[in-house]
Amino acid sequence: MRIADLLNPERVRLETGIASKKRALELLSDALSSDHADGASLTANLVFDALSAREKLGSTGLGHGVAIPHGRMAEIDHPRVALLRLHEGVDFDAIDHEPVDILIALIVPEESTSEHLDLLAQLARSLSQPDNIAAIRRAVDATALYQAATTAFRDA
Repeated sequence: MRIADLLNPERVRLETGIASKKRALELLSDALSSDHADGASLTANLVFDALSAREKLGSTGLGHGVAIPHGRMAEIDHPRVALLRLHEGVDFDAIDHEPVDILIALIVPEESTSEHLDLLAQLARSLSQPDNIAAIRRAVDATALYQAATTAFRDA
């Protein structure tokens, strides 16, 4: 399974006025819970709790303005991905102490350990390419952001 196949336009957001890590996680949780294509009914609160629990173990801020909040959930059968690009970075306790403006959230079924690690590796490979990051940052609207992201994640 590829990240590009998991991302859909409804889960891609370009936002202004977000000032905190908590608010960014809330927006990602909302995006991840809004799609019921796989039959799972999630609330944004359940997703937020899963993402927040992982953040308590250590920040998912990778550096260079990128974070990959992620978690496992018993309530879903298939992985889900959401992308949030902020106009202004927020403090995410990233390893380089730089603000984060690109957040790609991933939730996977509870028992999907190897798939979870594979998807995280795909994200890390894609997001380690400066051209991919630059394309995501250049996107002027959600449609362009979705196109830049699917292109970046297609070859991971």
